[in-house]
Amino acid sequence: MARKRREPETATIESATHDGRGIAAISGKKVFVAGALPGERVEFIRRKSRRNFDEAELLDVIEASADRIAAKCEAYGRCGGCSLQHVSEDYQRSIKSQTLKDNLERIGKVEPESWLQPMTGPIWGYRRRARLAVKDVAAKGRVLVGFRERHAPFITDMHRCEVLAKPVGGLIDELSELVGKLSIRARLPQIEIAVADNSTAMVFRVLDAPDDADKSHLKAFGVANDCRIYLQPGGLDSLQLIQPEQVEESLYYTLPEFDIRIDFEPIDFVQVNRDINQQMVRFAIEHLCPGPDDRVLDLYCGIGNFSLPLARRAGTVLGVEGERSLVLRAADNAARNGLENVEFRAADLSQIDGTESWVKAGWNRVLLDPARSGAAEVVARMHLFNPERIVYISCHPGTLARDADILVHQHGYRLESAGIIDMFPHTAHVESIAVFTRQ
Repeated sequence: MARKRREPETATIESATHDGRGIAAISGKKVFVAGALPGERVEFIRRKSRRNFDEAELLDVIEASADRIAAKCEAYGRCGGCSLQHVSEDYQRSIKSQTLKDNLERIGKVEPESWLQPMTGPIWGYRRRARLAVKDVAAKGRVLVGFRERHAPFITDMHRCEVLAKPVGGLIDELSELVGKLSIRARLPQIEIAVADNSTAMVFRVLDAPDDADKSHLKAFGVANDCRIYLQPGGLDSLQLIQPEQVEESLYYTLPEFDIRIDFEPIDFVQVNRDINQQMVRFAIEHLCPGPDDRVLDLYCGIGNFSLPLARRAGTVLGVEGERSLVLRAADNAARNGLENVEFRAADLSQIDGTESWVKAGWNRVLLDPARSGAAEVVARMHLFNPERIVYISCHPGTLARDADILVHQHGYRLESAGIIDMFPHTAHVESIAVFTRQ
């Protein structure tokens, strides 16, 4: 039986989701229309059919909302990198704030004693970490470099990116031309970007070894654009620097307020928004209130983004992280910054049971900065630490709300304050921060 061909439809948008999709009800079924706003009459075409709802692509806005603005990026609407460029930054933040409030109320059954003002910073050219997909598309006669399309698994045909940090945002076409010159153009699936304070690194993932001519093209690109060029033929330990052949110093970023420099490798996790990260670190330390007699535990510490500045104020700091390579990097950063009151330890935080010597060492301040999956196993065992204050940095409001439920209703903490961190302007990512105090 032939599949029914989808045709454009029109409808009035009744409400919206937190990620910028308008919701229309048609014949008793909800249709989520990406980029449509409440009150608008729009033309759309359904792209994916689900049991309880369909997903649709916006084709035209027939009657626009007063909240709609013109998107800055030419690829917006096709590119899946951004979903909220069609509304102002204030509107974006109101959506994210409401999402956090709804999650805390619905999942966590909690409300903070006070709501924090959104933490804000640059809204363009802010993204210093990214993974760009690469595909040799014969039908277009060129190599595409960019983010995936919003409604399909293809790479967006784009020429620049407004959210990527300089110089990368303006180098999309140049990267396309570079890969197009290579003999392995069909065997290079991604480029990882890291923009540090002192340099820009590009890591080319290669499935086949480049020949000498390929390496010459890559090196010439690095020289022309003042970028470090790496090859990654295998796992994370296969990184090869080819331009320049040697470097005098690692990639790094600074936290000037605390006189901290943090060195990192181009594939390490670092917070994508430099300005917001500086504000976030300052806020966390101000609300943990560490003094020379305080002992601070930084869980999911990474390469020391919070641990090192905390050590400038606290008596003792311990950073705990599951990835051993990051722990070693954090320890090197501590030594480089002349910090002797901070240590780092590799441990699986989902498996702690209270018998570990470091758990029993006595900590009166805890900082949590987990991945999207949250810190459920740790907060369930928070009685092992029993800190006076907890600052929780979250990249998913749902898991923050779940963990807040445990801290408040099982361990008796007060949710003193909470608010959003606008780490990813123009996207639906909701980063947030919450402060808990012991009753």
